[in-house]
Amino acid sequence: MTAQAPRVAVVGHIEWLDFAVVDHLPTAGEIVTAEQQFAVPAGGGAVAAVQLRQLAGRADFFTVVGDDELGARSARELTALHGLDVHAVARPGRAQRRAFTHLDRNAERTITVLGERLVPSGEEPLPWERLDGADAVYWTGGDAGAARAARRARVVVASGRAPEGLMAAGVLPDVVIASASDEKERAGIATLGPGPRWTVLTDGARGGSYLGSDGAGGRWEAVALPGTPVDAYGCGDSFAAGLTYGLGAGLEIGAALTLAARCGAWCLCGRGPYGNQLSAADL
Repeated sequence: MTAQAPRVAVVGHIEWLDFAVVDHLPTAGEIVTAEQQFAVPAGGGAVAAVQLRQLAGRADFFTVVGDDELGARSARELTALHGLDVHAVARPGRAQRRAFTHLDRNAERTITVLGERLVPSGEEPLPWERLDGADAVYWTGGDAGAARAARRARVVVASGRAPEGLMAAGVLPDVVIASASDEKERAGIATLGPGPRWTVLTDGARGGSYLGSDGAGGRWEAVALPGTPVDAYGCGDSFAAGLTYGLGAGLEIGAALTLAARCGAWCLCGRGPYGNQLSAADL
């Protein structure tokens, strides 16, 4: 690992999340009463960026928000409450994307997304030069120009859910990551083809597998939880951030995946995406 924390960033999206803690997911026609409710700026890009900031001490987040109060609040809270260096533009005439999430007694999250996914464009007035020479970037979405900007980093880790901008730019990430149970994410991996150096498939409590472009690969095991499972929202995003941090810090793929697994496990044991993320003090 490098002597100092790597310089890290995320290029991607924000969603405003309303959470309801319930005993069980309601069946068709049923009414359930939430035991607890709260709302935070989240989504894969935001959660990963906060996890990277927890590990590295600081992180840049390049994103787009809606041209409304929720959009402005999302950027404001990520900066003020979570210490991110948020570089955001409000897209005129677009509403902030939202989502509603049930969190049940089995620590599972069930998500309904509301609205258009907003991702940054390389044409928008963001300080893309800050990505020059970055150690690692995690990608959750953007256009071709944003993809070319992300590729200025030494290591690019990409979500399998958002290959379009990468494909349009002819940019290959070093690592592409997906949930083994998510058909859309696995389809994104197929779209990118065999080019990435590593393809990573997560499998929850069973760990996961990785395969290199040279045919080498293996599995990693899930790590012991630091406490009782609370809710699964943000575990995969925290995992991806841990992997990005580890590779940016110079770890080999196996060690980086073990660190990523710790990030996912820690997140599982806190309420909401930010309740128990792994920090530099835990390393």
